[in-house]
Amino acid sequence: MAIGRSGQNVRLASELTGWEINLMGVEESQQKHQAESEKIRALFVDKLDVDQEVADILIQEGFSTLEEIAYVPLTEMLEIESFDEETVNELRSRARNALLTDAIVREENVENVEEALLGLEGMDTEIASALAVNGIVTRDALADLAGDELTELTGISPERAQDLIMKARAHWFDEAPAAGEATPAAVATASRH
Repeated sequence: MAIGRSGQNVRLASELTGWEINLMGVEESQQKHQAESEKIRALFVDKLDVDQEVADILIQEGFSTLEEIAYVPLTEMLEIESFDEETVNELRSRARNALLTDAIVREENVENVEEALLGLEGMDTEIASALAVNGIVTRDALADLAGDELTELTGISPERAQDLIMKARAHWFDEAPAAGEATPAAVATASRH
């Protein structure tokens, strides 16, 4: 009933709110939640150097990113019954160190990226770093990608990926001579004769 005939109510709700609404069954929702929890658990175990039990406590308390652990008010983390002040301070310190290390690695990766790629509208350091890790350091290399490839490499949405690719390709069309117009090389050759 809430969905409406052929999803009509969902479409109307999407139009009114401006949000994309996706429907899924209970089982599919549980699987998605489980996959997200496993991904977050792996992040915490790896970056915070904690065991799965500590990672699970953080997840159960609503933490899903290193930024939240590093910068949430100390009093909020001290409300977690399983953690004392020393543990909380250590977790916050490890989260900040992991974030700093990641930022340094991103900056080092971006050093080799072509300025034209970095200057694209919508490009940021995180995307440029992910591209550089995969050997994509020029605007033309980005322009040669398909949208799904860029999404897979960077984790950005398919719409944003397609938009970035089109912006990377724009110079191909801006620099192309108009029909019947000679290229600079053709003009130079013609003037020598």
